[in-house]
Amino acid sequence: MGMSTLFDQLGSSRAPLAERMRPSSLDEVVGQEHLIGEGKSLSLLLQADTLPSFIFWGPSGTGKTTLAKIIARHTKAHFFQISAVLSGVQELREVIKQAKEKKSFAGNKSILFIDEIHRWNKAQQDALLPHVEDGTITLIGSTTENPSFEIISALLSRTKVFVLEPLDKAAVKKLLNRSLENTEQGLGQLHFTISDDALDFIADQSDGDARRALTTLEIAANLLQSSNNAEHAADTIDLKLAEQALQKKSLVYDKGGEEHYNVISAFIKSMRGSDPDAAIYYLARMLEAGEDPLFVARRMVIFASEDVSNADPQAVQVAIACMESFKFVGMPEGWIPLAQAASYLASAPKSNASYMAYKKAKMDIQETGTLPTPKHLRNAPTKLMKEMGYGKNYKYAHEFENNVVPGEQYLPDQLKKRKYYSPTENGYERVIKERLERIRKLT
Repeated sequence: MGMSTLFDQLGSSRAPLAERMRPSSLDEVVGQEHLIGEGKSLSLLLQADTLPSFIFWGPSGTGKTTLAKIIARHTKAHFFQISAVLSGVQELREVIKQAKEKKSFAGNKSILFIDEIHRWNKAQQDALLPHVEDGTITLIGSTTENPSFEIISALLSRTKVFVLEPLDKAAVKKLLNRSLENTEQGLGQLHFTISDDALDFIADQSDGDARRALTTLEIAANLLQSSNNAEHAADTIDLKLAEQALQKKSLVYDKGGEEHYNVISAFIKSMRGSDPDAAIYYLARMLEAGEDPLFVARRMVIFASEDVSNADPQAVQVAIACMESFKFVGMPEGWIPLAQAASYLASAPKSNASYMAYKKAKMDIQETGTLPTPKHLRNAPTKLMKEMGYGKNYKYAHEFENNVVPGEQYLPDQLKKRKYYSPTENGYERVIKERLERIRKLT
């Protein structure tokens, strides 16, 4: 069967499968049960046709545009739609003009849906404010980026955020099967079936993105029609064909967005929790998605001092050597020293005692201000300073047993009893702790 057959049957000018299978009512929507269904917030608002301004926030392919289009069909308000990628303030002005006319002459409400609203800059978002405030429009925005970072605070305070979650595997499989069965908008007229392992593969690799899953299925259906795939069963999309259709998984990772912060956070916390397996996994996630390796290396240097510290004083040396090694080697082999450092730091004994010591000292400084340094610790490079008692009675530690001056005070008077550094029992810090206990008994 030739490649043209599928297009002959479906019509080459038809929209992509993901668009054709877009739900037209809330009953057809798969997933997002926390928002949609009996007694759920979005369903109740749509039933009452009393929609506030709100923003749909979620990954690609989770139904943001679909829900906006469903609202457009079911609301009594006039519905406008623009794309933040293609439109700007000029298009907004035209929408506002029409919305004001409809409100003035017929009392009709207007809803404006802005797809990918995070693409608009501050000035463009500012232009929305007065019209949202005075009720000229009800705003519905969609974004894949965290609104806290991408939407101006004044606009965010006037909207409600609905969070859409990635579809789970069962939901994606349901959509795929629905598309194979639907004879009007789907692939049902082709009478294709799909093997269980191919169905699982496409669902797994979609990352909860319905559009990606349906696009992969459509490509597989095209491939099945081609003469180059005669080795496949004539009516079955198998695993090999699904893999051929997908080619390679596209990793979900935006170096400037929320996922960047999520993954680096998971990487740090995995090392802190002494899980080298998870640390290596998140390291690979970042590097394979194109993260700057030096950003990762710098985070490991910080981690070595903050979370390993004196429990293994060599850790910071390993981290810095890793960073320098990467600068010397570069990619593609530069991941090797990064992986070594990540596994070393994750496996090392942990202590944040020096980190916490600084935080405690900082709090005291904020409360007490700049207390006078004890005079015997001050340098006395001039005669006047010596006459004022600078450096008087200072005792040189190397002249005493164990290099410790019994009873000597180094902190300001107001803080002389303070103990900031409390070594743990972990790793080398146990040795430090034992030595400090002996010293502190003398002082």
